[in-house]
Amino acid sequence: MPTNAQIIKNTITTDSVSHGLLTPYQAKKFLVQTFEATPFQQAIRHVTRTEKSGEIDKIGIGHRLLRPKVENTFDGVTASPTFGVVKYACEATRLDWDITNETLRQNIEGENMDDVVTNLMTKQVGVDSEDLLLNGEENATAAEAFSASTAYKAGDCVTEAGGLYRFRVNHAAGAWNAAEAERIGDAADKVFLGQNDGVIKILGGSHIIDASGAKEMELEMFYRAVASMPTRFNDGTLRWMMSPTRAQQWELFLLNKVINAGGAVPESLYKSPVGIPSMGVPMMPDDTVILSNPKNFVQVNTYTMKIRKDETSVEAIRKDKKFYVIHFDFDAIIEEIEATAMITNLPALLTDLS
Repeated sequence: MPTNAQIIKNTITTDSVSHGLLTPYQAKKFLVQTFEATPFQQAIRHVTRTEKSGEIDKIGIGHRLLRPKVENTFDGVTASPTFGVVKYACEATRLDWDITNETLRQNIEGENMDDVVTNLMTKQVGVDSEDLLLNGEENATAAEAFSASTAYKAGDCVTEAGGLYRFRVNHAAGAWNAAEAERIGDAADKVFLGQNDGVIKILGGSHIIDASGAKEMELEMFYRAVASMPTRFNDGTLRWMMSPTRAQQWELFLLNKVINAGGAVPESLYKSPVGIPSMGVPMMPDDTVILSNPKNFVQVNTYTMKIRKDETSVEAIRKDKKFYVIHFDFDAIIEEIEATAMITNLPALLTDLS
């Protein structure tokens, strides 16, 4: 099996990118490197297609299929698999950067600095892909400054006081009410987040446990999330996905219970609420926890990837620079929405622990 260093050398060394369009093999290796950028990217399912839009097949076989056997008798009942499809439509995106030749000459890495930066940018593609996979919101592109004279529908996005917000409910014309909207980023993030819808947006109407009004985290939230999901999916593959800070504050909540009320909390409860392991996902919003099998989330990419380098154009020569751009496309889909639950509007993080 090739090492990461070999993958990098075979895929994105600066000597190999001057022609731009990667071969399917190179594109696959490049994608593997981006998939390894974060633990969450490693845990989810990745599908690569030649077409930018299409369908991904899924197969189900039902349950309670066994029938009693009676000699020389057939009751006419046969089991058949059920087939379904999930549609995808990849959106094009890019990452640009440039390096001055003076930087290459002065840096201790020398010419290797070129490859070091390219590798860092490739990893950032993986990090940003995870961010969009979770938090993408196509309505963000059209977000404008909030106006008290305008009515908004649930799902509309606006900017307010430097933040980017999505309305949870319909808003009649009137003053800003922070309780009606959730912050999904900074105002400057609207172009980035607007590239595609992420799984949090896709899950907006399915198995939602709304924790609005709670003053602190509660174990009941986790039980309610599990109970909202059909039992057949609770098969040992489920994981709680939350931001590392939220996971740490869950531990703090349990410790405070021990300190204030006495007694003891089972060690497993810190890392596995309701007996289900948790995993830290840095790009997850702090006010959201998702319950699902990570393989239920699918990132779709195509082989149509390009890494271009320009060091011979008039601008490159005059500025003594090298220009780079990575072109690729992606989509985020959920294979089985019924197999997912989400806790939203969790109480604010504790920042004053005095």
